Amino acid sequence: MISQFGSLGYTIMGKTADLTVVQKTVIDTLHKEGKPQTFHAKEAGCSQSTVSKHVNRKLSGRKKCGRKRCRTNRENRSLMRIVKQNQFKNLSELHKEWTEAGVKASRATTHRRVKEFGYSCRIPLVKPLLNHRQCQRCLTWAKEKKNWTVAQWSKVLFSDESKFCISFGNQGPRVWRKGGEAHSPSCLKSSVTFSQSVMIWDAMSSAGVGPLCFFENQSHCTRLPRNFGALHASFCCLQLFCILGSGILHLPLHNTP
Repeated sequence: MISQFGSLGYTIMGKTADLTVVQKTVIDTLHKEGKPQTFHAKEAGCSQSTVSKHVNRKLSGRKKCGRKRCRTNRENRSLMRIVKQNQFKNLSELHKEWTEAGVKASRATTHRRVKEFGYSCRIPLVKPLLNHRQCQRCLTWAKEKKNWTVAQWSKVLFSDESKFCISFGNQGPRVWRKGGEAHSPSCLKSSVTFSQSVMIWDAMSSAGVGPLCFFENQSHCTRLPRNFGALHASFCCLQLFCILGSGILHLPLHNTP
């Protein structure tokens, strides 16, 4: 039965769950002051039985209400292990493997649990596949240049060519990863050769970024401004550097063993 009581003018239904925040605050304050429950009911605009239920629940602590989680912590940990074993599986594959382990859960539940673990489905970064020796060369080069000044770096012109794949569906599978795991080895996709692509060359320095140069066909050493790889040494570029008196800052190459 719905009724309206008291000076506060609130419509209530006689249940603790229907009390407003203001009514609950009034009851709690008067209870601390030791006032009788009939006085609580008059000031809060509710019945004395409602005040009694609210005070008793406050004193004993309300039990958790709502539907219980359908999966146990042990089952959730098994899903966590499945995700960590192969983070490139899609949601359907994760759900299938989890249910095959004897867990009864919907696809939506699987998705919610994976999100609760902190994972998000993202397109993986593509990085060159480096062996241990190549990684050591990169680290050695970085340590050698660690103490270079801004003036020294301002005299360097960085140039490189890169292949951008334009074929349909080239991004490949997605990966489940947490925040800050974008460069984690387990979340990276290794780059491979030959697919429909376009070659682009550019350079930059402290003066700014140069224009993009597009190469429709496969690049050759005479067409690219400069590539210091052992397989793409351009003699005309070497002559130009000799005329200008420019030095060459050799970078650790990831495409050579």
